[in-house]
Amino acid sequence: MFALPRPSHARRIFHHLAFGVAAIALVTPTYAQDAPTDDDNIEEIIVEGRLSRYSATKMDTPIFETARSVSIEDQQQLLDKGVLELADAYVYAPGVIGQTYGFATRGDWVKVRGLDVPEYRDSLQALFGNYNNTRSHVYTLEQVEILKGPSSVLYGQGSPGGLVNVVSKRPQQEASNEIVAEYGNFDRKQIAADLTGPLDDDGRFLYRMTAVYRDADTQIDYVEDDALVIAPSITWRPNERTNVTILGNYQDYNGQAAAQFVPTQGALLPAPNGEHFDPNVFLGEPEFDRYDTKTKSITLLADHDFNASWGMEATARYTKGEAKYNQAWPAFIGGNRYLDDEGNVARTFYKNEADSKQFAVDVRMRGEFSTGRLEHNLLVGVDYQDVTTNSDYYYAFAPAGYGINIFNPVYGNVPTDAELGPYYDNPENKNKQIGFSIQDQVRIGQLLLTLGLRGDKVDSDTGYVTQQDKELSTNVGVMYQLPGGFSPYASYSESFEPVVGTTFDGSAYAPQMGKQYEVGIKYQPEGTTALITVSYFDIDQTNLLTADPSHPGFSVQEGDVSIKGFEFEAVGNVGDFYLEGNYSYLDTETSDGFRLPSIPAHQASSWITWRPSEVMVGFKAGFGVRYVGASWDGADGLKTPSYTLADAMVGYETDRFDISINAHNLTNKQYWSTCIARGDCFVGKDRTVVARLAVKF
Repeated sequence: MFALPRPSHARRIFHHLAFGVAAIALVTPTYAQDAPTDDDNIEEIIVEGRLSRYSATKMDTPIFETARSVSIEDQQQLLDKGVLELADAYVYAPGVIGQTYGFATRGDWVKVRGLDVPEYRDSLQALFGNYNNTRSHVYTLEQVEILKGPSSVLYGQGSPGGLVNVVSKRPQQEASNEIVAEYGNFDRKQIAADLTGPLDDDGRFLYRMTAVYRDADTQIDYVEDDALVIAPSITWRPNERTNVTILGNYQDYNGQAAAQFVPTQGALLPAPNGEHFDPNVFLGEPEFDRYDTKTKSITLLADHDFNASWGMEATARYTKGEAKYNQAWPAFIGGNRYLDDEGNVARTFYKNEADSKQFAVDVRMRGEFSTGRLEHNLLVGVDYQDVTTNSDYYYAFAPAGYGINIFNPVYGNVPTDAELGPYYDNPENKNKQIGFSIQDQVRIGQLLLTLGLRGDKVDSDTGYVTQQDKELSTNVGVMYQLPGGFSPYASYSESFEPVVGTTFDGSAYAPQMGKQYEVGIKYQPEGTTALITVSYFDIDQTNLLTADPSHPGFSVQEGDVSIKGFEFEAVGNVGDFYLEGNYSYLDTETSDGFRLPSIPAHQASSWITWRPSEVMVGFKAGFGVRYVGASWDGADGLKTPSYTLADAMVGYETDRFDISINAHNLTNKQYWSTCIARGDCFVGKDRTVVARLAVKF
C-alpha cells in the first residue's frame, strides 16, 4: 500500500524545499503575454528547456501539454550547477538517483523511479551493455532530458523506469566562438573549445566544432580521469524546408575505475578491530588497473517539411566502441565478513577487453491536421537497430597470495596472465530490433488525448542461444486544460525487455513486462515560464528471474517489483531569480518482500540562481541543497544512512568573458552513497571545486 511520508521525514526535508516552493508558488510574470480572450482559447506557452523533434518524446509538444512527467536540464542549468559529468545532471531531478554508486569513472549510473534506465542520444540509444563504450561528455551537450515511466511505444524494448535522452550541440546560424579553461582540486585541468556559425554568405552551410582535453587526478589515489573529445558537425540547408546535419564524435577516455568495492566492515560498519579505513583507499594495483575506453560515432539528423501540415525526419547512427578494463578488488567471500582481524582481504583480479558496434535508423512521418472539431498531431514511425557486443576476459577469484591490507595497502603484487586462470573468449552477442509505431495527440477544445500503439520484433543471439520476441505496446494519456493554467492529467504506458535463455524444460523466457498508471496536475501561471508538476504513479514489473526451487542452476520467471511513488517538481523565474524545488517519495517492494537496493524512499532538492539586472550587472550566484534519504541493501539487513549536501556557484559574466567557481559538496561531507547485500560499499563524492574561465569571440 502507498503511504504518505511520515511527519518526521517531512520535517527533515521541509527546509530544503521551503524557499523554492514558496517563491515559485508566488511567481510573477517574466515577460508580457496577451491574455486569452475566452476559455476556449488556451494560450500555448513553452517552458524553457524545450522539447524538439529529436527529444525524448520525439515530439516538439510543450511539456505543459504532455500527459506524463518529463524533467529537463538545459545548457544554462548545466553551467550554473557546474555539472562535470552526466551523473551530476541528474541530482536535482525528483525520482531520479544520479550518483547511485557514488563517485564513479566507469559510467553514469542513473536510476529513474527506482529502476535502471537506458541512455539515448538525439533519440537513438547510445549505450548497450556495460564497459564497452565511453560516457557522454557534458560539454558536447545542449540539454539533458529524463522521460519517466515506460516508453516502449516510442522506443521498443526498455525499462519501466523510463529513459534518459541527451541532446547534442548542433551547428547554429549565428556565429559564436568560445574557449574554456578549467582548473579544480585533485589537479583537474581541462581546456575546451566550441566554435559555430555559417560557412557561406547565404547560410546554407553551418558548422560546429566542439573539442575537449582533460588531464585529471581524482579523490581516489592512483585513479585518473583523462579525456580527449572531438565533435565536428555540419548542417546543409538546401531550402527553408529542409535540414540535413551530420554529427561526428570521437571520445578517448583513459584512467582507472573509481569504485573500489570496499567491504561494509570497516566502511559503514566497524572492522573486526573496531576501526574504519580511509573511504578513498585504493585497493587495486597501480600497474595493473586500467579503464580505457574509446568511441567513434557518426550521426545523421534530417528533416523536411512537405507543406505546412506534413513533414518527416530521419535519424541514423553508426557507433563503434571499445574498452580495456583491468581491476583488482576485494573478493566477496561470505557476505560482509571477509575482512580478518588485521584488515587483510583477498582480492579478485579481472582483465577484460570489450567492444560494441551499433547501426540504428529511425524514420518518422508527422502530420498536423483537423477532422471536424478534432485537431490531430500524428506521428508514424519505423525504426531498426542492429547491435553487436563482445566481452572477453580473465577472472581470477581470490587467488592465494594476492590479498591486500585495507588499512595499510602495499602494492606491487600482481599475478601473471597464466595465474589469472582460463581466458574466456566469448562469442559475440547480437541484438536486432525493428518496430512500427503510431501515435496521435488529439485536441478537442481544452481536452488533449494521446493514443499510441507499437509492434516490435526483437532477435537475440548470444552465440549459445537464439531467440525471437514479438510484443505489442500501448500508451494512453488524457489531459484537460483548465482556465488559470491548471492541467490535470492521467496516463497508462507499457514496456518490455527481452530475457534471453530457457527454463529447465527448454521453454524460452518471456520478456520482462512493465506497466505504469500515472495521475497528476501541471500548473503554469499565465504569462510565465514557470511550471509546477505534481504526480502519483504505480509501476509493476513482472517476469523477473528467480531461482528455480525444483531445479538448482535454473531460473523461473516468478519475480516481480512493485513501485508506488509521489513526485513534486517546480521550476521557474521570479524577477532576477531562477528557482527549483523538488521532492519525491518511492515505496518499492520485490516479490521477496524486500525494498529495492540503493533506492531511498525520500529525496528532496532545491536550487536558486541570482542574476541581478539593475545593480552589479554581470554578477551571478547560485546555491543548492540536496537531501538523499536512507536506502537498504536489497535484503533489508543493512541500512545506508541519509545525507544532505550543499552546492554553490559564484561568478561574473560579460559579452566577452564568463568566469565562475563551482563547488559541489560544499562542506566536504564524507558519506557512503550505498552499501549492498553482497558485502560492499561505494564512497560518495568529496568536495569538488572548479574554476572556469570562458572567453567568447
